[in-house]
Amino acid sequence: MPATSTRRTLSRQWELLKLLPNRAPGITASEILARLEDSGHSTSKRTVERDLIELSQIFPLQCNDKGTPYGWYWTPGQSSELPGITLGEALTLSLVEDSIRPLIPGFMLKSLEPRFNQARNKLQALSDESASARWVDKVASVQPTLSVMPPEINQEHLETVQMALLDDRQISSRYYSAHKNLTHELTLNPLGLVQRGQVTYLVGSAEPFDDVRLFVLHRFEYAKLLESPAKKPAGFSLQQYIESGAMQFGIPRQIQLHAWVSDSLARLLHETPLSADMTLTHQEDGASLTATVNDTWELKWWILSHAGSIQVHEPIELRRELRARMTSGLSLHETD
Repeated sequence: MPATSTRRTLSRQWELLKLLPNRAPGITASEILARLEDSGHSTSKRTVERDLIELSQIFPLQCNDKGTPYGWYWTPGQSSELPGITLGEALTLSLVEDSIRPLIPGFMLKSLEPRFNQARNKLQALSDESASARWVDKVASVQPTLSVMPPEINQEHLETVQMALLDDRQISSRYYSAHKNLTHELTLNPLGLVQRGQVTYLVGSAEPFDDVRLFVLHRFEYAKLLESPAKKPAGFSLQQYIESGAMQFGIPRQIQLHAWVSDSLARLLHETPLSADMTLTHQEDGASLTATVNDTWELKWWILSHAGSIQVHEPIELRRELRARMTSGLSLHETD
């Protein structure tokens, strides 16, 4: 039997074994066939039935033949835990590997490394005969921002922060503030880790203050785990903190944006509105835009990126700030 056929058969049979329940009435060959096909294994019901009969001679499998259709299951009391991963699990691990690495404690990540390697090896081995195994080469996630190189995070600092979060303990640190060009000695109360694009942030507070702030992980010059317990604000929830808009740097206030937009930008906004209450009133030379939005730097970047296609009318403070930025930018490009 060719090597590719052998790999295909072994992978299908291994996935079949992992589909079987631990008790009667079991699962039918037709149900197994449907699940195998969902996992990317193209086969037939007759092949599944033959696999079940062959595997029952090696593994403690039973068939519930009291009525049709027959159901297959693991013999009660026998271990049904199998090493290895399914094709779907291999795809998932391969797709999420890079994005979850900064968010998983180092000792847990080490235990996952064999699974990551196993996922890559399985996809590579099955790529010639399984279209599903090639799916990882046909999808990608691209950030809707300027592509920049990810910052380098000190692994020891990352592990210290992760352990502090696990044990709810404080951190003694030396932190560089890029905007102020200053280094601060801080005792931090870690509350969470958040991955935003290429950058990982520590959410926490700095003694003796209670307000929750963001600390860029790659800017830590020193980090030591303390024995003292971390202080957590009453009722704090990382998910609620993110939903509040804090990852846009500062708790944003909502504003009513009134602006003129060009026809081309109006067409884009029809597809991807700025807010649930956004309205576009078409005019002869474009459209009038009204939307409730958060007053954030991302909003200002978005407006500046569409310079020439949008004119802000209100709020007047936002209009003045944008005009000042564009005037400053123009002054830098006035001379050749």
